[in-house]
Amino acid sequence: MVLQWFPGHMAKTRRLITDSLKLVDVVVELVDARLPLSSRNPEIDKIVGNRPRVLVLNKSDISDSDENAKWVKYFENKGIATILMDSQSGKGLKNLDTAIDKVLAEKFERERLKGMQRRTVKMMVVGIPNVGKSSFINRLSGRAATKVGDRPGITTAKQWIKVAGRYEILDTPGILWPKFEDPEVAKRIAYTGGIKDEIMDVEELAFYLVGYLRNNYPDMLKERFKLTEDLEQYEDFDIVELIGKKRGCIVSGGHVDTLRASNLILDDFRAARIGKITLESPKI
Repeated sequence: MVLQWFPGHMAKTRRLITDSLKLVDVVVELVDARLPLSSRNPEIDKIVGNRPRVLVLNKSDISDSDENAKWVKYFENKGIATILMDSQSGKGLKNLDTAIDKVLAEKFERERLKGMQRRTVKMMVVGIPNVGKSSFINRLSGRAATKVGDRPGITTAKQWIKVAGRYEILDTPGILWPKFEDPEVAKRIAYTGGIKDEIMDVEELAFYLVGYLRNNYPDMLKERFKLTEDLEQYEDFDIVELIGKKRGCIVSGGHVDTLRASNLILDDFRAARIGKITLESPKI
Protein backbone atom coordinates (compact mmCIF):
# COMPACT_ATOMS: atom_id res chain seq x y z
CA MET A 1 0.00 0.00 0.00
CA VAL A 2 1.96 2.96 -1.33
CA LEU A 3 0.31 6.38 -1.20
CA GLN A 4 1.89 9.48 -2.66
CA TRP A 5 0.27 12.84 -3.24
CA PHE A 6 0.45 16.50 -2.36
CA PRO A 7 -2.82 18.13 -3.43
CA GLY A 8 -2.89 21.86 -4.00
CA HIS A 9 -4.94 22.55 -0.86
CA MET A 10 -2.33 20.80 1.30
CA ALA A 11 0.50 22.83 -0.24
CA LYS A 12 -1.59 25.93 0.44
CA THR A 13 -2.12 24.86 4.06
CA ARG A 14 1.62 24.37 4.50
CA ARG A 15 2.21 27.96 3.37
CA LEU A 16 -0.65 29.20 5.55
CA ILE A 17 0.85 27.62 8.68
CA THR A 18 4.33 28.92 7.86
CA ASP A 19 3.08 32.47 7.25
CA SER A 20 0.89 32.48 10.36
CA LEU A 21 3.54 31.35 12.88
CA LYS A 22 4.62 34.93 13.52
CA LEU A 23 1.06 35.76 14.62
CA VAL A 24 0.83 33.20 17.44
CA ASP A 25 2.41 32.52 20.83
CA VAL A 26 2.00 28.75 20.96
CA VAL A 27 1.21 25.87 18.63
CA VAL A 28 -1.17 23.19 19.86
CA GLU A 29 -0.66 20.02 17.85
CA LEU A 30 -3.43 17.44 17.97
CA VAL A 31 -2.77 13.77 17.30
CA ASP A 32 -4.95 10.70 17.58
CA ALA A 33 -4.20 8.86 20.83
CA ARG A 34 -4.78 5.56 19.02
CA LEU A 35 -1.76 6.25 16.78
CA PRO A 36 0.21 9.08 18.40
CA LEU A 37 3.33 8.74 16.26
CA SER A 38 1.71 7.87 12.94
CA SER A 39 -0.69 10.81 13.24
CA ARG A 40 2.12 13.32 13.74
CA ASN A 41 2.89 15.02 10.46
CA PRO A 42 6.69 15.37 10.03
CA GLU A 43 5.99 18.42 7.84
CA ILE A 44 4.57 20.18 10.91
CA ASP A 45 7.76 19.47 12.85
CA LYS A 46 9.78 21.14 10.09
CA ILE A 47 7.46 24.14 9.87
CA VAL A 48 6.99 24.76 13.60
CA GLY A 49 10.60 24.11 14.57
CA ASN A 50 11.41 25.28 18.12
CA ARG A 51 8.26 27.36 18.61
CA PRO A 52 6.47 26.74 21.95
CA ARG A 53 4.25 23.71 21.44
CA VAL A 54 1.80 21.52 23.36
CA LEU A 55 0.99 18.06 22.09
CA VAL A 56 -2.59 16.90 22.69
CA LEU A 57 -3.29 13.18 22.52
CA ASN A 58 -6.93 13.51 21.54
CA LYS A 59 -9.56 10.76 21.51
CA SER A 60 -7.86 9.24 24.55
CA ASP A 61 -11.26 7.96 25.66
CA ILE A 62 -11.26 5.36 22.86
CA SER A 63 -7.60 4.35 23.05
CA ASP A 64 -5.94 1.82 25.34
CA SER A 65 -5.39 3.52 28.71
CA ASP A 66 -2.19 1.54 29.41
CA GLU A 67 -0.76 2.68 26.09
CA ASN A 68 -1.87 6.28 26.77
CA ALA A 69 0.37 6.41 29.84
CA LYS A 70 3.31 5.01 27.86
CA TRP A 71 2.88 7.60 25.12
CA VAL A 72 2.71 10.55 27.52
CA LYS A 73 5.94 9.37 29.11
CA TYR A 74 7.53 8.84 25.68
CA PHE A 75 6.86 12.40 24.47
CA GLU A 76 7.67 14.06 27.79
CA ASN A 77 11.02 12.26 27.80
CA LYS A 78 11.64 14.05 24.51
CA GLY A 79 10.87 17.40 26.15
CA ILE A 80 7.43 17.82 24.59
CA ALA A 81 4.64 19.08 26.85
CA THR A 82 1.92 16.45 26.41
CA ILE A 83 -1.64 16.04 27.66
CA LEU A 84 -4.39 13.47 27.19
CA MET A 85 -7.79 14.72 26.12
CA ASP A 86 -11.24 13.68 25.02
CA SER A 87 -12.69 16.62 23.10
CA GLN A 88 -16.17 15.14 23.09
CA SER A 89 -16.56 15.19 26.87
CA GLY A 90 -13.94 17.83 27.65
CA LYS A 91 -11.96 15.49 29.88
CA GLY A 92 -8.38 16.74 30.16
CA LEU A 93 -9.19 20.26 28.98
CA LYS A 94 -8.14 21.83 32.30
CA ASN A 95 -4.63 20.45 31.77
CA LEU A 96 -4.25 22.59 28.65
CA ASP A 97 -3.93 25.84 30.62
CA THR A 98 -1.23 24.29 32.81
CA ALA A 99 0.71 23.00 29.81
CA ILE A 100 0.51 26.31 27.95
CA ASP A 101 1.59 28.26 31.05
CA LYS A 102 4.58 25.92 31.30
CA VAL A 103 5.79 26.31 27.70
CA LEU A 104 5.22 30.08 27.74
CA ALA A 105 6.64 30.69 31.24
CA GLU A 106 9.79 32.44 29.99
CA LYS A 107 7.80 34.66 27.62
CA PHE A 108 5.36 35.61 30.38
CA GLU A 109 8.25 36.44 32.72
CA ARG A 110 9.94 38.67 30.14
CA GLU A 111 6.68 40.54 29.63
CA ARG A 112 6.17 40.89 33.40
CA LEU A 113 9.64 42.39 33.86
CA LYS A 114 8.79 44.94 31.16
CA GLY A 115 5.66 45.88 33.08
CA MET A 116 3.36 44.34 30.49
CA GLN A 117 0.03 42.93 31.64
CA ARG A 118 -0.92 39.37 30.73
CA ARG A 119 -2.69 39.47 27.41
CA THR A 120 -4.72 37.02 25.38
CA VAL A 121 -2.67 34.02 24.30
CA LYS A 122 -2.75 33.45 20.56
CA MET A 123 -2.81 29.75 19.75
CA MET A 124 -2.52 27.91 16.45
CA VAL A 125 -4.17 24.48 16.26
CA VAL A 126 -2.61 22.07 13.78
CA GLY A 127 -2.86 18.39 12.93
CA ILE A 128 -3.65 15.92 10.19
CA PRO A 129 -7.25 15.42 9.03
CA ASN A 130 -9.69 13.70 11.38
CA VAL A 131 -7.78 14.04 14.67
CA GLY A 132 -10.59 16.14 16.16
CA LYS A 133 -9.33 19.72 15.80
CA SER A 134 -12.80 21.17 15.29
CA SER A 135 -14.24 19.28 18.27
CA PHE A 136 -11.27 20.45 20.37
CA ILE A 137 -11.82 24.10 19.43
CA ASN A 138 -15.57 23.88 19.99
CA ARG A 139 -14.99 22.37 23.43
CA LEU A 140 -12.43 25.05 24.30
CA SER A 141 -14.63 27.90 23.11
CA GLY A 142 -17.81 26.44 24.58
CA ARG A 143 -19.74 26.83 21.37
CA ALA A 144 -20.01 25.44 17.86
CA ALA A 145 -17.32 27.74 16.53
CA THR A 146 -16.19 25.47 13.69
CA LYS A 147 -17.75 22.82 11.53
CA VAL A 148 -17.49 19.30 12.94
CA GLY A 149 -17.84 16.06 11.02
CA ASP A 150 -16.67 12.47 10.85
CA ARG A 151 -15.10 13.01 7.43
CA PRO A 152 -11.51 14.22 7.03
CA GLY A 153 -11.04 17.69 5.65
CA ILE A 154 -14.03 19.54 7.15
CA THR A 155 -11.94 22.66 7.89
CA THR A 156 -10.84 24.17 4.57
CA ALA A 157 -9.52 27.64 5.42
CA LYS A 158 -7.81 29.64 8.18
CA GLN A 159 -10.22 30.67 10.95
CA TRP A 160 -9.71 32.86 14.05
CA ILE A 161 -11.90 31.99 17.03
CA LYS A 162 -12.00 34.11 20.19
CA VAL A 163 -12.33 32.44 23.59
CA ALA A 164 -13.47 34.81 26.30
CA GLY A 165 -10.71 35.96 28.62
CA ARG A 166 -7.93 33.58 27.69
CA TYR A 167 -7.25 32.60 24.08
CA GLU A 168 -7.50 33.57 20.46
CA ILE A 169 -7.36 30.42 18.37
CA LEU A 170 -6.17 30.10 14.80
CA ASP A 171 -7.66 26.97 13.27
CA THR A 172 -6.01 25.51 10.18
CA PRO A 173 -7.06 22.79 7.73
CA GLY A 174 -5.70 19.30 8.28
CA ILE A 175 -2.48 18.64 6.42
CA LEU A 176 -1.00 15.31 5.36
CA TRP A 177 2.50 14.95 3.95
CA PRO A 178 3.74 14.31 0.39
CA LYS A 179 4.50 10.60 0.71
CA PHE A 180 4.12 7.84 3.28
CA GLU A 181 7.52 6.19 3.42
CA ASP A 182 6.19 3.52 5.78
CA PRO A 183 3.07 1.70 4.50
CA GLU A 184 2.15 0.83 8.09
CA VAL A 185 1.68 4.54 8.83
CA ALA A 186 -0.70 4.89 5.88
CA LYS A 187 -2.72 1.88 7.04
CA ARG A 188 -3.05 3.14 10.61
CA ILE A 189 -4.26 6.54 9.46
CA ALA A 190 -6.68 4.91 7.04
CA TYR A 191 -8.11 2.63 9.77
CA THR A 192 -9.20 5.72 11.68
CA GLY A 193 -10.65 7.47 8.63
CA GLY A 194 -7.86 10.03 8.28
CA ILE A 195 -7.55 9.08 4.60
CA LYS A 196 -10.77 9.05 2.61
CA ASP A 197 -12.11 5.55 2.02
CA GLU A 198 -12.82 6.48 -1.60
CA ILE A 199 -9.11 6.28 -2.46
CA MET A 200 -8.39 3.16 -0.39
CA ASP A 201 -8.94 -0.56 -0.89
CA VAL A 202 -11.45 -1.00 1.95
CA GLU A 203 -11.29 -4.80 1.91
CA GLU A 204 -7.50 -4.80 2.12
CA LEU A 205 -7.72 -2.35 5.02
CA ALA A 206 -10.16 -4.58 6.89
CA PHE A 207 -7.96 -7.65 6.37
CA TYR A 208 -4.94 -5.85 7.85
CA LEU A 209 -6.96 -4.42 10.74
CA VAL A 210 -8.42 -7.80 11.64
CA GLY A 211 -4.91 -9.25 11.64
CA TYR A 212 -3.74 -6.57 14.06
CA LEU A 213 -6.72 -7.08 16.35
CA ARG A 214 -6.31 -10.85 16.27
CA ASN A 215 -2.70 -10.47 17.41
CA ASN A 216 -3.16 -7.65 19.94
CA TYR A 217 -6.80 -7.53 21.09
CA PRO A 218 -8.16 -11.02 20.35
CA ASP A 219 -10.72 -11.05 23.18
CA MET A 220 -12.26 -7.75 22.07
CA LEU A 221 -12.43 -8.96 18.47
CA LYS A 222 -14.10 -12.23 19.42
CA GLU A 223 -16.55 -10.65 21.83
CA ARG A 224 -17.67 -7.90 19.45
CA PHE A 225 -18.33 -10.26 16.55
CA LYS A 226 -19.41 -13.31 18.57
CA LEU A 227 -16.56 -15.44 17.26
CA THR A 228 -16.06 -18.77 19.02
CA GLU A 229 -13.48 -20.17 16.61
CA ASP A 230 -9.74 -20.47 17.31
CA LEU A 231 -8.65 -17.48 15.26
CA GLU A 232 -5.06 -18.69 15.11
CA GLN A 233 -6.26 -21.32 12.66
CA TYR A 234 -7.58 -18.72 10.19
CA GLU A 235 -6.07 -16.26 7.73
CA ASP A 236 -7.10 -12.62 8.04
CA PHE A 237 -9.35 -12.90 4.98
CA ASP A 238 -11.08 -15.92 6.48
CA ILE A 239 -11.80 -14.02 9.70
CA VAL A 240 -13.45 -11.24 7.70
CA GLU A 241 -15.60 -13.91 6.04
CA LEU A 242 -16.50 -15.36 9.45
CA ILE A 243 -17.57 -11.91 10.61
CA GLY A 244 -19.56 -11.43 7.42
CA LYS A 245 -21.44 -14.66 8.03
CA LYS A 246 -22.16 -13.72 11.64
CA ARG A 247 -23.51 -10.33 10.55
CA GLY A 248 -25.57 -11.62 7.62
CA CYS A 249 -23.44 -10.13 4.85
CA ILE A 250 -24.57 -12.79 2.40
CA VAL A 251 -25.20 -12.41 -1.32
CA SER A 252 -26.81 -14.75 -3.86
CA GLY A 253 -25.32 -18.22 -3.87
CA GLY A 254 -24.54 -18.04 -0.17
CA HIS A 255 -21.28 -16.15 -0.65
CA VAL A 256 -20.06 -13.53 1.82
CA ASP A 257 -20.10 -9.91 0.69
CA THR A 258 -16.60 -9.12 1.96
CA LEU A 259 -16.85 -5.45 0.96
CA ARG A 260 -19.91 -4.99 3.14
CA ALA A 261 -18.28 -6.95 5.96
CA SER A 262 -15.12 -4.85 5.63
CA ASN A 263 -17.04 -1.59 5.89
CA LEU A 264 -18.85 -2.95 8.94
CA ILE A 265 -15.54 -3.84 10.65
CA LEU A 266 -14.02 -0.43 9.94
CA ASP A 267 -17.16 1.37 11.12
CA ASP A 268 -17.16 -0.61 14.37
CA PHE A 269 -13.49 0.15 14.96
CA ARG A 270 -13.88 3.89 14.28
CA ALA A 271 -16.88 4.10 16.61
CA ALA A 272 -14.94 2.21 19.34
CA ARG A 273 -17.59 -0.50 19.39
CA ILE A 274 -14.86 -3.15 19.35
CA GLY A 275 -13.18 -1.59 22.39
CA LYS A 276 -10.50 0.85 23.48
CA ILE A 277 -7.67 0.09 21.08
CA THR A 278 -4.28 1.62 20.32
CA LEU A 279 -2.61 0.80 17.00
CA GLU A 280 1.03 1.33 17.96
CA SER A 281 3.28 1.26 21.03
CA PRO A 282 6.19 3.58 21.78
CA LYS A 283 9.71 2.26 21.47
CA ILE A 284 11.20 3.31 24.79
